[in-house]
Order: sequence, then structure tokens, then C-alpha cells
Amino acid sequence: ATVTLPKTASMLSLSLQSTSFHGVASVPSRVQPTMLFGAKASAPKKAPAFAYGLPGNFNALGGSELNWDPAGFLEGKSELEVNRYREAELTHGRVGMLASLGFLVQEKFHPLFSGDGGPAIDQIPQLPVWLWVVMGGGIAAAEAARINIAFRELDGEKLKAETALRPGYTPGDLGFDPLGFSKDLSADEFKLMQEKELAHARLAMIAAAGFLAQEAVTHATWGTVYGLPDF
Repeated sequence: ATVTLPKTASMLSLSLQSTSFHGVASVPSRVQPTMLFGAKASAPKKAPAFAYGLPGNFNALGGSELNWDPAGFLEGKSELEVNRYREAELTHGRVGMLASLGFLVQEKFHPLFSGDGGPAIDQIPQLPVWLWVVMGGGIAAAEAARINIAFRELDGEKLKAETALRPGYTPGDLGFDPLGFSKDLSADEFKLMQEKELAHARLAMIAAAGFLAQEAVTHATWGTVYGLPDF
């Protein structure tokens, strides 16, 4: 006997057969994976400027940005850590400028103590004790003032500061400008002055190291080495 299925059951049977052989058709989703409950995905963060925009990145030869960090000291560092590096660079650079000037002058002009001429590295051990005490006290006072201005206080329990430098402190800005060089300068003019200081500081550190190496090897003043023994 022939069994006649209802029209609705027949259509359902054909539908099941179709899906059993071909599977469920995949339809590309129109919903962005980065969106949740209608919220838009945040834009990617912009990478910070080299050294967080600190001056000293100017290439004096090419006139463009240098972005020179071959050892990768700045990789993964926060802005406060980079500022601490700049504070150390400026401190050593300022000492280097004084040292370079001292090498040029001290070998022939030393009114504060009885030097007998010759290389500066030979004169330094001959300084009188009172001068060492005065210099040591002056250096300690200057460092104490710098630490009080630039660095954060230590935690009484941990004996460690949360960060080395104070937030908002500009590296090298100790408020010491007796001749008023930075007075009434615009932001661009002040940045240019910072660039000049860094350029001279970096050159002076190399020069001071060169003076030390030259005197240690030749045991003579730089004037004698360059044919100016009377200097």
C-alpha cells in the first residue's frame, strides 16, 4: 500500500536530507571581534618620541634627529627612568667641562697651591690637605643640594624611594643661573640652549678622558706634546 505523507512532513524530510549531506552553510560574521556590546575598539597607542622628547637628539652634522642609542639603554624604560639617565649625563658632562678647563689652565696657573708645573695628574696628589677638605666639603654641599632638589625622599620602612627623580622635575634644572642666561627665553630658545649645553658636555667628557690618557702615557703636559713647552 502506498503511504502518502502530508505536504509539511515531506518538505521537512527534504530539508533534513539537504543539511545532513552538506552541513550547515557558514556565513561570515558581520560583528567585529574587537567590539563588545557595541563599544568601538580603542585606537593603537602612539609610540612615544625618542627619549620622551628630551633635548639632545639633534644631529649637528646632518641637522636632523639622531635617535642614537646603539646599546639600547632606553628600551622599555619609563619616562622617569629616562630622565634619571639624562640627569646623570648632565651631571657628568658639567664636571667634564670643568675638568677640561682645569687641564688647560691648571698646568701653568695654580694660585691656590704651590704647584711646580708639569702634568695635572702629577700635581693633584701634591695638593695640601686643607684644600682637599675644602674641595670635599664643597662637593658634598653641592651634591646634597642637588639631591634635595631632584630626588625623592626615601621610604622610612623600605629605605627605598618609589622613583629616583621627583615627578615633574626637569633633568639638570637646579635653579642655578646667577648670570641670567635663561632669563626671558622662549620655549624654543631655551630648548636650543639645552641642546648647546649637552653638545659641549658630551665633547668635554671625551676631552677630559683624552687629557687623562695623554698625560698618563706621555707623562708630559699637552702643551709639551704639541710643541708648546712654554705654555
